[in-house]
Amino acid sequence: MTQDQEFHLHERLAADTVSLGRTSLCEIRLMNDRTWPWVLLVPALVGIREIYELSAEQQHQLMRESSALSRGMMLAFGGDKMNVAALGNMVPQLHLHHIVRFEGDPAWPGPVWGKQPPVPYEECELAEVRRAFAAVLSEIGAS
Repeated sequence: MTQDQEFHLHERLAADTVSLGRTSLCEIRLMNDRTWPWVLLVPALVGIREIYELSAEQQHQLMRESSALSRGMMLAFGGDKMNVAALGNMVPQLHLHHIVRFEGDPAWPGPVWGKQPPVPYEECELAEVRRAFAAVLSEIGAS
């Protein structure tokens, strides 16, 4: 990375998600699909595709943020399982999916990808989700 490069969120992530804030390391993005509580952590670093490309301290910070987000989401939404994944097959920019799963949800027990088209949030639902995430985001140091 050169000094003049600046972080930009991948266009697909920008189109498919809504900002919930940012931590010292990551953009926090809500997947615009009300089927599942689904949040992405996207390290705001230029050119990073894989976790091993982060410095040791950045890796630790990502794990701290991911663990706090996972714990908070499970407390807020009461799921049966927390799925955390960094796939990047469609979007090369490093991003970690955090999805609260429920036994009996439309994809259970399989993966959520490709199961059904996304069901976008209504504006009033987004406000409710933001309220539900307020405590979670404060715990991980989001602004």
